[in-house]
Amino acid sequence: MAISTNYAKKYRFTLDERLEMARETLASLKGIVVEPVGEGLLAEYCRQRGVSAIVKGLRSSSDFDYELPMATMNRQLSGVETVFLPAEAHYVHLSSTLIKEVAGLGGSVSDYVPRSVQRRMLAGEPAQDQQPRR
Repeated sequence: MAISTNYAKKYRFTLDERLEMARETLASLKGIVVEPVGEGLLAEYCRQRGVSAIVKGLRSSSDFDYELPMATMNRQLSGVETVFLPAEAHYVHLSSTLIKEVAGLGGSVSDYVPRSVQRRMLAGEPAQDQQPRR
């Protein structure tokens, strides 16, 4: 699993924290490696590692509209294909913004995020909505 940084987004957790949470969440699955994409393009990351497919989850048609141009560019740059998986109905209405808002106002998000994420959200507040550095 590769975790990247979208410089247009503000993050509740640092990249290192996001990597750690993903590793904790996926620890019981054999063969899963969690690492950062780094500063470059996802297509280049895939090319360097011999990755043949990227798997992306989609909640709605707007996710597809956002992801399709990137999938096309990734294929043109490195030959990597993108596989789109629709989210379960239980998750289609969710966004990181909504989860942060519900949790910030004291609501439970335990049905929507892994325990490692919920634990950090409830623990001492990390730097709020950090703009990642380039």
